[in-house]
Amino acid sequence: MNQKDLHEEIQEIELPANAYTELKEGEEYKPILLGTKNYPEVNLWTVLWGILMAIIFSAATAYSGLRFGQVFEAAIPIAIIAVGISTLAKRKSPLSENVIIQSIGASSGVIVAGAIFTLPAIYIIKEQDPVLGAEIHVNFFQIFFASLFGGFLGILFLIPFRKYFVSEMHGKYPFPEATATTEILVSGAKGGNQAKLLAISGLIGGIYDFCVSTFQLWAENISTRMTGWGEKLAMDHKFLFKINSGSILLGTGFLIGLKYATIITAGSLLSWWFIVPLLGSFGVTSDGVLMSGLDPEFIFTNYVRYIGIGGIAMAGILGVIKSAGVIKTSFGVVFQASKRKGEEQQVLRTQRDIPMKIILFGFLAVLVMLVLFFAFGGLKMNMVQIIVGIGVIFLFAFLFTTVAATAIATVGTNPVSGMTMMTLILSSFILSVVGLKGGTGIITALVVGGIVCSALAMAGGFITDLKIGYWIGTSPYKQQALKFVGTLVSALTVGAVIMILSKTYGYSGENALVAPQANAMASIIKPLMFGGETPWILYIIGAILAILLDRIGIPSLAFALGMFIPLQLNTPLLVGGIIAWYVSSRSKDDAVNKLRKDKGTLIASGLLAGGAIMGVVSAILRYAGVHMATSTAYQESSAFSLLSIVAYIGIITYLILHTLHGKKKEVVE
Repeated sequence: MNQKDLHEEIQEIELPANAYTELKEGEEYKPILLGTKNYPEVNLWTVLWGILMAIIFSAATAYSGLRFGQVFEAAIPIAIIAVGISTLAKRKSPLSENVIIQSIGASSGVIVAGAIFTLPAIYIIKEQDPVLGAEIHVNFFQIFFASLFGGFLGILFLIPFRKYFVSEMHGKYPFPEATATTEILVSGAKGGNQAKLLAISGLIGGIYDFCVSTFQLWAENISTRMTGWGEKLAMDHKFLFKINSGSILLGTGFLIGLKYATIITAGSLLSWWFIVPLLGSFGVTSDGVLMSGLDPEFIFTNYVRYIGIGGIAMAGILGVIKSAGVIKTSFGVVFQASKRKGEEQQVLRTQRDIPMKIILFGFLAVLVMLVLFFAFGGLKMNMVQIIVGIGVIFLFAFLFTTVAATAIATVGTNPVSGMTMMTLILSSFILSVVGLKGGTGIITALVVGGIVCSALAMAGGFITDLKIGYWIGTSPYKQQALKFVGTLVSALTVGAVIMILSKTYGYSGENALVAPQANAMASIIKPLMFGGETPWILYIIGAILAILLDRIGIPSLAFALGMFIPLQLNTPLLVGGIIAWYVSSRSKDDAVNKLRKDKGTLIASGLLAGGAIMGVVSAILRYAGVHMATSTAYQESSAFSLLSIVAYIGIITYLILHTLHGKKKEVVE
């Protein structure tokens, strides 16, 4: 087949009618790119663009997650960008190439999640406790290798399960993110202006947030404390309202949707509008001091958020319990795969995985590198401790891999933070038994948790890539091989970003990075490994609440995260969710509503990505000693606060109007 014929074939083809439905007896799914033909997939174009996407979105996602507690999925914006650049370059086979670009680039979000949920906790403990901090030494290689090894393990553990999740369970899992990304790639192969819209909104979001983070032209947070009556209400009754005025969280709220945005915000309002005022009126500290004299922010940080931690941990445990059947099935899949390891792989390239013997060699290589890392990486572990630590990593990574994959396949979200907390608690106990305590114990446990967390995040994200490839007809073994490249690049990038942000903002203090998941990890592990008072009562209250929420059908993880994350970072999610609901329900024509929702998704993705990228640029400028902020006198004036309200209304208006500005004819374009 020549390039012209190939291009015409791709242009004319659509996803088969049975792509999203369960297959009947004897029915077969045939992907867009037939397994009997070869298509351009891996070349210099796809590898270089994939690596560039991995670098850019690793940096952007790390900033977003550490600054605001929200890690956005990079698969969709990367797919849109891939479509845009292939259209501009007039590539002959955009569909087959764009899948590979997306798969390499999407390593960014999952590696970032695995790293920032755990490893910054080392910095947090070091900053909060100078005595204990003297025992803790952290360097770039600890962060890099933890992310790298975890990512590699996630890939290796998932490969034997690919056929089960993407083929045998065809039509039984909705795969929401994979569906959206696939639709973008397929429609983009036939032309469109999606990339242009994403670029414009990204530019707007980037400039908007740069004005806040670098020039500080208006307040980052809008609060009732801006007024005299609001300040009095906060101090006398511990009641206040806050909302972040940036574009990142507004876009994130739109993508999350009204349902989950409402649940997250409801958890936050329970903390801030009920529990904080309740403790402020009747609470007493362990030292016998009445909480009525404390700031509401102090009450939240030092007491209420621990309820959220308990809820997050229990939500992860419940996820594991519910997935017990999947874990059992997974053992059977691995057993069957091992029996077939000597057999010839399927002839069709669309059904061919990396051979089992290479996977086993990969496990062996990771095992050797882990031994060397623990022995010579500054962790001061003896051989018994090394064996126990590696055993914990492999056990939890394997058990939870299928949980992560199932969660992504069903609801598009991965309860990785809860599973990691469970891993930290159990591994801390196990490691302490073999003599790892104090500063060394804390670093070791967090590195172990970071590796497991990265593995679980990778497993959840990678199953999305493999499902996209399955629908379109990509070669799985090529996706799997290049995923290692994306993981390496992303691990290098996130390690650098974490260290830059630690020196620019820090992880403790008034203006520090929120890093909610890492703060939760630090709060849990410190008393376990070093001794000290553990707020078990608050943990238990949160755990009980999570169980009750689960019983009545409310996603406990989302609610608990809302309870833990500061109010100003949750309320904009609700604003974005309301906008998503509003623009997608104004018309009586379902096609128009879908058009507007899809268009809004592009704009919101642009706002989020642009804001996050420029946030990294701002952090780098601060790190380099470049300061361009407005004067302190201006920042203390009323104009500073009022302008933030005007600017926020402006960015909201842009999102609404440009989303609603859609004509019915665009549906068929």
